[in-house]
Amino acid sequence: MVSEGAAERGTRTSRAELALKTLTADLDPRERLHRLLEQALVFTGATVAAVYSPSVSGGELHLAESAGVPRTLYGLRDSYPLSGGSPAAEALRTGQPCWLGPEELARCADARRLSSADFSLAVLPLRDQNGCLVAVSEGPDGFGAEDRACLGLLAEAVVCPPAPPPEDAAELPASSFSLAMDTGHVEVDHEVLDLFGLSPTAFDGKVETLLSMAVPEDLPALMSAVEPDHMSVGDRELEFRILQPSGGHKWLRLRARLVPSAEGRPARLVGTVSDASKLRSGLNDVGRVQRLAAALATAGTVRDVGQAVVAALRKPLQADRIAVAELEGDRLVVTLLDPPQPEFWPELWRSEWRSEWPDAPVRAMPTLAAALNEGRPAIWPAGADLETALSEVGPGGLAVLPLPAGGRMAGACLIGWDTPHEFGPEERALLTASAGLAGQALVRAHAFDAEHELISMLQRTLLPRRLPRLPGAVAVARYLPTTSGLDVGGDWYDVIPLPDNHVALVIGDVQGHNASAATVMGQMRTALRAYAVEGHPPDVVVSHANRLLLDLETDLFATCCYVDIDMEEGSAWYVRAGHIPPVLRHPNGRTEVPESDTGPPLGVIRQADYPMSPLRLQPGTIVALTTDGLVESVELDIEDGLKRLAEGLAGSDPAHLGLVADELLTSANRSDDVALLLMRYDGMEVLPLRESWTVWRVPEAVRHARRYTRRALRSWGVGEYTDAALLIVSELVTNALVHTDGQVRLDLTLINHRLRIAVADNSPRTPIKPTNIGWEATGGRGILLVEAMSATWGTVPVSGGKQVWSEIALD
Repeated sequence: MVSEGAAERGTRTSRAELALKTLTADLDPRERLHRLLEQALVFTGATVAAVYSPSVSGGELHLAESAGVPRTLYGLRDSYPLSGGSPAAEALRTGQPCWLGPEELARCADARRLSSADFSLAVLPLRDQNGCLVAVSEGPDGFGAEDRACLGLLAEAVVCPPAPPPEDAAELPASSFSLAMDTGHVEVDHEVLDLFGLSPTAFDGKVETLLSMAVPEDLPALMSAVEPDHMSVGDRELEFRILQPSGGHKWLRLRARLVPSAEGRPARLVGTVSDASKLRSGLNDVGRVQRLAAALATAGTVRDVGQAVVAALRKPLQADRIAVAELEGDRLVVTLLDPPQPEFWPELWRSEWRSEWPDAPVRAMPTLAAALNEGRPAIWPAGADLETALSEVGPGGLAVLPLPAGGRMAGACLIGWDTPHEFGPEERALLTASAGLAGQALVRAHAFDAEHELISMLQRTLLPRRLPRLPGAVAVARYLPTTSGLDVGGDWYDVIPLPDNHVALVIGDVQGHNASAATVMGQMRTALRAYAVEGHPPDVVVSHANRLLLDLETDLFATCCYVDIDMEEGSAWYVRAGHIPPVLRHPNGRTEVPESDTGPPLGVIRQADYPMSPLRLQPGTIVALTTDGLVESVELDIEDGLKRLAEGLAGSDPAHLGLVADELLTSANRSDDVALLLMRYDGMEVLPLRESWTVWRVPEAVRHARRYTRRALRSWGVGEYTDAALLIVSELVTNALVHTDGQVRLDLTLINHRLRIAVADNSPRTPIKPTNIGWEATGGRGILLVEAMSATWGTVPVSGGKQVWSEIALD
């Protein structure tokens, strides 16, 4: 079956002629011109159409009216000098139409300001050289023969309205206003005040008073129409809502023109305000397309695009159901259904309901496949012979909007009615204008979703999966991504168990919110962990990380706070690299933000000093480390934020640390990512027994080490394990003396029924366990003996050398 969209191509010119006859002479000239431009959108597939007329002085072409998407997307300006080389000036001078494709447009001065000139431009002179008609098409073939014929017909019918009256006219029309752009003073009549629900005595003449009554969601679009920085000469039209005393909303329509002063600078905004609920249905109003364009511009995900399309089309079209889908290969992947319940949609779709939304094959709907190949909105009236998968979507009428983007089909929008629906030219104009906007937004959102998922996966991989169990403490961490942009940043945290019951707490923030920030975050977390495990003090750990970040030659910097806690003594040293200080909650509920010096952020200065500051922890003390997203925002400075964090800790229950973290995050600034690390220091129930001895390099050094070990074990009351311990000490000390130079240290530790023997030396080379030893071999059996006698053993880097350790389980 051939769709109505395909069959209408040969009769578009005749239909345009019939449509022109409906534009009677009793219409307001500006309203007639606006409707004529909307017909250009319908019959030629243009995304924007505009008329330019000569200025009073005759030296410029000024914008008289426009329809469709915002013309600034295609570089169309408000005025062009007649003596210049613009296509509009050229067409008016020669009296011949100009048809420009992407290649010709790429050489134009205005197109060079755009990121892409992937569209076609048509400029046709009007009758009697009274201006020109300009149209833009994003179709892959530009304007075809039928399109050009329709544009020529419409150009002949254009009559430019008379110029607006001077701004200092004695009387303004009804429901009008005049806004001084330099002072913000606005003159309004009683009808405008009635629309806003204000009395003349209550109105102070300030435009801010009127703007404050707008619904917050509509305020950005309204501000763009009245702020001098966003304005240029020409007409503006939009619909917005105001809050009423009853709590409801009221729709108003603003139509205005910025009138320049004598020097050519914008001086006053003059126009009218009317009650939108009293106007005609307005399916073709520019305001609806503008609101859709604004919503799609901020749509970050594919689902956001679908919601914007549904909000823009379902109510004006009085549709019963709308589906927005992506085209992936030969399958139609539906991303949004309205209504969302499965029973409202065809049986084929329900059988393919693989996840949250259906995934239907396009080959099962040949009519839809043909519409997608054609690339134009297609409409089928009630009772059309369609396959079941489509007829059940719109038994009273079906509209299919292919969503084009970059020369291909990004997806489709299906709109269905249950009762017979008549399709008028106004609806077709709205569908045509919406399709191009939605297609481009769908491609952007798909790329955004893919990049967001990639970066989120990268960040989840780089952050700790779980925090380790700590001796004498409990730690919890939380991470909240930002809700704006890619919602991925460079905040990180880490908890690093260290030898001798030390624990390092780390929190940091890399500049930026992108993949580069997440990558640098992973590198910094890995570097700090590696330097910490080597046994360096906090200032050395942070200094090494600083030099590493500079050597990476990235443009990013990072802030960091590093805390080294001795769990046995309840003491700590911490270092700040441009980061906010820790916050302490003492056992009695008192909070403290300790005073300390800070070094510069990492990656800024190579020869930087990072002073260490002490902390004293009593059992029950909470240490809180966070990033600036929790304590700083546009409305909150960092001192007040730290005070609020301290107050939140003071009123918390330290017994439930996870609930404390969740409660603190309720006031987080979601425009930035937030990392929060809390540790409650409880103190160790059993303190380890320790002995340490420096081994002398003398002929009987090993015997002295054994005697020292025997005496220590006897004093600890574990003399029955002396033989195994002495064998391990002999092998480890012998290896250190024979294979290394410098100082050798023997450390003995007893805690929780485990004896730890550790020998440290200055060589970074780790001992190698032999895989095969023959009878004639003279060495290599020592490590095998250590492994056989130990419950576990290993080696760790320590300050340029290493420490080989062994643990014996004491039954």
